[in-house]
Amino acid sequence: MEYTYARKSELKAFDDTKAGVKGLADAGVAKIPRIFIHDPSKINDKPFSGNDMHSIPMIDLGGIHTNASLRRQVINKLGEACEKWGFFQMINHGIPETLLDGMLDGIRRFHEQDTEVKKQFFSRDEKKKVFYNTNFDFYRAKEANWRDSLYCAMAPNPPNPEELPAVCRDTMIEYSSKVMDLGLTLFELLSEALGLNLNHLQDLGCAEGLYFIGHYYPACPEPNLTLGVGKHTDSGFLTILLQDQLGGLQVLHDDKWFDVTPIPGALVVNVGDMSQILSNDKFKSVYHRVLAKNVGPRISVACFLRSHLEQGTTSSRLYGPIKQLLSKENPPKYKETTMSDYVAKIYSKGIDGNSGLHYLKL
Repeated sequence: MEYTYARKSELKAFDDTKAGVKGLADAGVAKIPRIFIHDPSKINDKPFSGNDMHSIPMIDLGGIHTNASLRRQVINKLGEACEKWGFFQMINHGIPETLLDGMLDGIRRFHEQDTEVKKQFFSRDEKKKVFYNTNFDFYRAKEANWRDSLYCAMAPNPPNPEELPAVCRDTMIEYSSKVMDLGLTLFELLSEALGLNLNHLQDLGCAEGLYFIGHYYPACPEPNLTLGVGKHTDSGFLTILLQDQLGGLQVLHDDKWFDVTPIPGALVVNVGDMSQILSNDKFKSVYHRVLAKNVGPRISVACFLRSHLEQGTTSSRLYGPIKQLLSKENPPKYKETTMSDYVAKIYSKGIDGNSGLHYLKL
């Protein structure tokens, strides 16, 4: 898309308000600013499969710590979901529904507090531990996405509690701790699904980092012209997503877009690029996106199991295909990389519709 207007100055003018997309919604705009308009070919790039809520695999974690045969069934289902879909929904995961609802409510309250209060958290410095803005790649992307986000590097080096927003501080700390515990369980199950010792992925540091992002997608007056977030893959090991009941998340499977239908009490999990590298393409980090909607706000909390930029020991550890999975018939498909180098690469290119994995292909 060629721009015939002063895009940079319009981006800056919007950003200088520090009010985010929510500020536009509050002002009652009937037309979205040009900076948010996407090339129609990107929005309608693939056919939509229809809304079949049973498409995405559903995994029930109930009983995996007490019943060995049930655990083996879950490991097999998990492995299959990561190979075929790269996405699954999860119930009986051990995080109480009251905490899930409280976390969504906390993110809503953060984004809906007075702009003057919220402005104190506004920043474009990606190395800060806690900040808020519209799109991490706002000045790099070809089109802006219709969402605001609160970003927090919660592990391995968490911020001081007083650095977190007062409106959702306690809930963020409690929820992040529960997600880290769940991450450990998932990495044990996935290690076994790969035929490895159950501590293998944990020993590689996969469960060390947690990058928490609380998204707010206001109702959009022209949802057919923009996206909540464009097509992308995630850079980390795994993403654990809490979404409200509005829907809009889609996953690309068999060259068609499928809805990830919200299910009360469920969490959505997807494979990240680093797990595709470690598994040498056995597990798939797949494209996904979020549609803009004329209802809202949609609230979601994405917890990326990865260290962020220079934080944590995993940031400087080299990651490549796991040696035990390789053979003459299955040689390594990726070069080694550090987590911080890979995240920095993804941040520098922004959400451009392409996975970052091709940079590392052998």
